[in-house]
Amino acid sequence: MTKDQHTTNLKRVQRISRNFFLHIHSSKLHPSVLKPTYTFGLGLILAFLFLIMIITGLMLLMNYIPSVEHAYNSVKDIVFVIPGGRVIRNIHRWAAHGMVLVTFLHLIRTFLTGSYFGRRKLNWIIGICMLVVVLFMSFSGYLLPWDQLAYWAVTIGSNIAGSARELTDLLGITNYLDIGGFFKKLLIGGDSVGQSALTRFFMLHVIFLPLTLLVLTAWHFWRIRKVGGLSLHIDEESARRDKKIFSWPVLMWIELATLLFVATVLMIMAFLFDAPLREQANPAFPENPAKSPWYFLGIQELVSYSAFAGGMLVPILFIAYLVSIPYVDKEIKHEGIWFSGKQGIKTGVTALLFSLFVTIILILITIRFGWLREWFRDIPGFLIMIINPATISALFYILWSVLIRRRTGSTRMAAIALFACAITGLIIFTSIGIWFRGPNWDFYWSHSQWPVQ
Repeated sequence: MTKDQHTTNLKRVQRISRNFFLHIHSSKLHPSVLKPTYTFGLGLILAFLFLIMIITGLMLLMNYIPSVEHAYNSVKDIVFVIPGGRVIRNIHRWAAHGMVLVTFLHLIRTFLTGSYFGRRKLNWIIGICMLVVVLFMSFSGYLLPWDQLAYWAVTIGSNIAGSARELTDLLGITNYLDIGGFFKKLLIGGDSVGQSALTRFFMLHVIFLPLTLLVLTAWHFWRIRKVGGLSLHIDEESARRDKKIFSWPVLMWIELATLLFVATVLMIMAFLFDAPLREQANPAFPENPAKSPWYFLGIQELVSYSAFAGGMLVPILFIAYLVSIPYVDKEIKHEGIWFSGKQGIKTGVTALLFSLFVTIILILITIRFGWLREWFRDIPGFLIMIINPATISALFYILWSVLIRRRTGSTRMAAIALFACAITGLIIFTSIGIWFRGPNWDFYWSHSQWPVQ
């Protein structure tokens, strides 16, 4: 390297280290990081969606009034009176849904590429916390329009929060220890959705949850930089062949292109699809079916079998499983490899098919023949709570993972099996809630079969 080249490279490194926007990046990176099929840019897309949500949210905040008397009319003014208000609201709404979807996809990508080994385990847990915050941030904004859709969706959500009451009722201790009632009142400030709920959701949506997510995002990015960038699987030959390249300007152009792509997609959706706005909320006229937001419909479907098992037990087990992954699976040789190779692909596909078969069979049984309460009229409620499609499907998923662990001797394969089962089951239960549940939460093959009300 000549003296002039060394001076030029030194200046480039100094420019990167002094620039605010580039400071979060290393001065150099491996070319493999730029392969779109490795990360699909999901983390970057999430960051841009969050930025767009903040900007559009501040615009909406200037015209929104958080009271049950004026909230609905203020949203109508935003949509029909204020110039550009409809587009801004649409962008904000679709960015919120996009954040939920992309967060799940990012979690799946991170797991399937084994990006949680070693020093990355803390960042994996931070990512799980971010998923929970994103879900509740989107849910907290659901109530703000104060229309029928929002009111009854949050009512369903608050009932899910109070699902522990099924257990305390069976134990006869609700009058002394009402855990479900505590969580419900903590969420909505009372026994029903009203001004207290609107105030709490407004404060959560515009202050506490965005700030929490902002801190977690900064911590998440800092941890990525601290452990040396994105996880990669690089052998000695490719390490010698592929020399690192400077972040500037290649990475900056990629990020700007990603931002432009995200903004373009949101603009197209904002012009083609309006965010829903039903009639003003009326507690005297319940929605039928009353459905929670789509990302909680899988839980609502499980709750229809058992409030405690579907609303508390299974979700807690799923979160606990996600947190435990980097502590149980320590096969670091699989880091940076999609599905950990051909064996992982085979394990994932078989687990997907197994989960598909078991879950659909359980659902079809409940649809065609009912469940224990229809079979045995005097069966104790405790058995209904612990033996239902939610718990049985979870048990089958765990048993399949144990079987894979014994057959392969690999914790990584066992983790892939359980992860594939759980995600497949979540998608199936969510799909049932979205497309096949009608009035009174009865099953219908199509909307055309709904009874005329």
